[in-house]
Parts: sequence; C-alpha cells; structure tokens
Amino acid sequence: MLKLTPTAITKVQEFITDHGSEEDTGLRVAVLPGGCSGFQYGLNIEDGPETDDEIFEDDGVRIFVDPFSAQYLDGVEIDYVTSMMGSGFSFRNPNSAGGCGCGSSFTV
Repeated sequence: MLKLTPTAITKVQEFITDHGSEEDTGLRVAVLPGGCSGFQYGLNIEDGPETDDEIFEDDGVRIFVDPFSAQYLDGVEIDYVTSMMGSGFSFRNPNSAGGCGCGSSFTV
C-alpha cells in the first residue's frame, strides 16, 4: 500500500523512541480534508491502532491507516528530507492530480 524510505523509517523510529515506545506504538498516516488544494497529509505517533484501521509494517515500523485515508494512499512513498529550507517528511503520491505551491496539500 504505502512505503517509507530508509531515511523516513529511521526518523519515525526516533520519534517512537522519544514517545516512549510501547509494543503497539506506530505511525498514523492520514489524509485530511483541507489545505489549499483540497486534502493534506497528517502524521502522528500513536500508542496503538483504532479498531477499523488497516495495519501495515515496513521494516519494523507499524503504520496505521483509517479507511477514509486508505483510498488516497495506495502507492504513496514517504521520505524524510533535509535541505537548506529545513527538514521534514515529504510525500510522493502517484494518485495526486495536483498540489499547491507550498507542497503541503494535494488534489485527486
């Protein structure tokens, strides 16, 4: 479904450790209405999945995705990038029909 790059996996593992790693702790990846193009991504470290979540594992990182978000995340690659402008997670979404100039929202 979705994939984390090795750099993103390392960063998520750091966040999970800082969070106080529990056995069920994982990364929630969500698509939320909003942003200037219609949808935006959300990432959060959570103690466990919700009952209706799809649960994936990528190189030891548990990933939680709710049913609404799952329809927009097929084939998405999440990376962690560092540049002169700062650092953060970036999304490569083959399903996206467009995005905004700031790169924080997309349209399908």
